[in-house]
Amino acid sequence: MKNYKMKKLVSIVSLALLFFSCQNQAQTSKVNSTVMTTNLAKETIYQFKVTDLSGDTFDFASLKGKKIMIVNTASKCGLTPQYKDLEALYKEYSSKGFVIVGFPANNFASQEPGTKEEIATFCQQNYGVTFPMMDKVSVKGSDMCAVYQFLTQKAKNGLKDSEVEWNFQKYLLNENGELVDVISPRTLPTDPKIVNWIKS
Repeated sequence: MKNYKMKKLVSIVSLALLFFSCQNQAQTSKVNSTVMTTNLAKETIYQFKVTDLSGDTFDFASLKGKKIMIVNTASKCGLTPQYKDLEALYKEYSSKGFVIVGFPANNFASQEPGTKEEIATFCQQNYGVTFPMMDKVSVKGSDMCAVYQFLTQKAKNGLKDSEVEWNFQKYLLNENGELVDVISPRTLPTDPKIVNWIKS
């Protein structure tokens, strides 16, 4: 009888330990899930700092609350005249919470071969560019810069995977620094779709 009671007690204790162990695992899983969700939520453009054409640090966190267009540019491309439309768009809407950030890139047919000084001079003399222009980067391939890794990978931006097709592809980000759309290189910056998004 004594042995029976002892076995019963051991069984009860074992079941209790098993129960608490399962509860603990469930709680740990819940915490880990919350941490993962929180980490994903922090993936915005605001985490990045880059260097502009003047050699100064440009902190995307300074653009919080603004709608952002990021565009890869080139000086010797058939689409280079888009600089004119980009500047016009920036001048019209920069006071209304909109900013354009240009990233010169030499990934397509070597159409941006210049130094940062040459690029800055070209943009100013030919198109009077006043929107922020960054130092030259790579927007595709194994040496793709961190900003474009974020823009092109769904695992990082939470929206979609994409590939930069050519110079002057546009990435649109909302006031929270989140990617909301990818616009073809051949679509003009002044296209109604873009303008309506800025004004909305």
